[in-house]
Amino acid sequence: MTALLKATGLKRHFGGLWATNGVDLAIEAGEIHALIGPNGAGKTTLIHLISGALPPDAGTLHFSGVDITRCNTHERVARGITRSYQITQIFPRLSLLENVRLAVQARRRDWGSSLRFWRPASADTQMITEAAEWLDRVGLTAAAGQLACDVSHGERRALELAMALATRPRLLLLDEPLAGMGPDESAHMTSLIAGLRGAQTVLLVEHDMDIVFRLADRISVLVAGRIIASGTPAVVRENQEVRRAYLGDEL
Repeated sequence: MTALLKATGLKRHFGGLWATNGVDLAIEAGEIHALIGPNGAGKTTLIHLISGALPPDAGTLHFSGVDITRCNTHERVARGITRSYQITQIFPRLSLLENVRLAVQARRRDWGSSLRFWRPASADTQMITEAAEWLDRVGLTAAAGQLACDVSHGERRALELAMALATRPRLLLLDEPLAGMGPDESAHMTSLIAGLRGAQTVLLVEHDMDIVFRLADRISVLVAGRIIASGTPAVVRENQEVRRAYLGDEL
């Protein structure tokens, strides 16, 4: 099977520190692929390299068989790589429904034209209907009319997910989506992510190992800038190098 995303030998250094030092990573279409590792392992840098926020110093990145190593963030978004905060700029003084409608509108690039006033009013209705469907998918229908600044942290994170999904990405990068959540909010977000399996390709960075092993189809372990193991949760859990480097304390 051809990987949807394939990183080969990705390197990025900051001064004398190699944040990633020859990362090889393959993500298959439709899977939830978790990236784990201790603090300082290079996870955030790797997400930056995949999203286009940072260029690599060496190595290549292919997406759907196309070399995107030198593509900027905008070009990667156009190809279908979405990192929630890069796309889902929340507008606190707009309602949840209006926020998601803007994400739908951003996907329909022709709506950015100055000739928008020639568009039929029904097109606005179509976008609002679609936005409402995305809110329903993440359980926010009841809060659709509330301002984004007035909802809870967990509801804002669910809104971010709805906005990201509204762009219909081929690869969704989720960097610690459960950060700062309480138990009920975490359980809800975990359920939402689990519901993406098979329909949406996800690269997930998360520190909660219970949730990682519950959600992931495959897991890659990043330690000191290198992937030291990659496989199913069962395979990774039993890998002795992973246990020595990271999971021993976590488990």
